[in-house]
Amino acid sequence: MPSNESEYVIKITWDAEAGVWIALSEETVGLALESGSLDALMERVRFALPELLELNHLPAADAILFFVERRERLSA
Repeated sequence: MPSNESEYVIKITWDAEAGVWIALSEETVGLALESGSLDALMERVRFALPELLELNHLPAADAILFFVERRERLSA
């Protein structure tokens, strides 16, 4: 039986200068969210993504989100 699931990669990076997490997705035009809390940001993405997918004419039903977190640190 074919699956109706669609997968979307959400890239999350820490902006140390601004002190916020930023979520972007190459697959979803318009997804650009930020938050001071990683958990809050992931929740915001979960609520915003279905509407953005609909606006981009992409399947929103049964969407699977893959969050990829990236932090950069300079060595001492």
